[in-house]
Amino acid sequence: MELFPAIPLSAWQDTKATLHRFAQVIGKIRLAGGIRRNHWWNVPFHLTGRGITTRPIGRADGGPIFTIDFDFVAHRLAVTTIDGREVTFPLYGQSVASFHHETQRALADLDVPVEIELPHPFDLPDSGRPFAEDTEHAAYDPAQVTRYWQVLSQVNLLLEEFASGYSGKISPVHHFWHTFDLACTRFSDRVIDQPAQADPVTREAYSREVISSGFWFGDDTFPEPAFYSYTAPEPAGLADQPLAPAAAQWVPQRGSHLAILRYDDARAEPSPREAVLAFYQSAYEAGARLAGWDVEAVACPGGVTDPAAS
Repeated sequence: MELFPAIPLSAWQDTKATLHRFAQVIGKIRLAGGIRRNHWWNVPFHLTGRGITTRPIGRADGGPIFTIDFDFVAHRLAVTTIDGREVTFPLYGQSVASFHHETQRALADLDVPVEIELPHPFDLPDSGRPFAEDTEHAAYDPAQVTRYWQVLSQVNLLLEEFASGYSGKISPVHHFWHTFDLACTRFSDRVIDQPAQADPVTREAYSREVISSGFWFGDDTFPEPAFYSYTAPEPAGLADQPLAPAAAQWVPQRGSHLAILRYDDARAEPSPREAVLAFYQSAYEAGARLAGWDVEAVACPGGVTDPAAS
């Protein structure tokens, strides 16, 4: 399997738009049925050996415990309960409306009483249209979806490797269904007072100072896949800091700056893996040093914090 195979947005834009909405349907079920964690760590998907998963949903109170898995090898959705019952249906040949219907049917067949609070897309152009009425988005190319999952899996392990070098508070590597990106976030202990007009999602996500590293597949505003990093709140002078490799750059974004390494630029490097790791490290150090983090104190190369072992 080639490291970082080509995945131009133009090759699967329609499929991605459909899959993104499928993911939001299941993500909102995860949100409704799961246990809230700090910084919304309960909400994203995690990767499996065949796709992505909600992880078990429910509470240890005698009620239903269930998991929803996207299987991108067999291209099916599987809803499974803790007692071994399972309902599956194919991902291909579905519109968002039929996918929503089949998901609701599967939950009903398994006696799982979970309802989506806001059953429509989040932060997408058709956010006012209920999932149940979306027959427009129905493209699903299995080969392109498999490619998406393979790239996601490779980047997941790169982010795990990068995450291993930090001993402070750090999120899991997880796949956000609302923005359709993969990310891992490092935290300082500095509390950030959000403005009064900030929405509840933003307030919780950024209640502490963070440096986030991730990858997305492209969208209408940035139509190509890319690795990224940002510091929030952004310290003064961040965009003047050097990045590695040379192809990386700071890009203005909503009043702040993103460090960007385009996917195709990384693919063109002699060692794409080393280039991406160098990129994440350079962007992290730029933000951390300007924000006053003790970079050396929280470093743990190779995931080792034991002084004797290191």
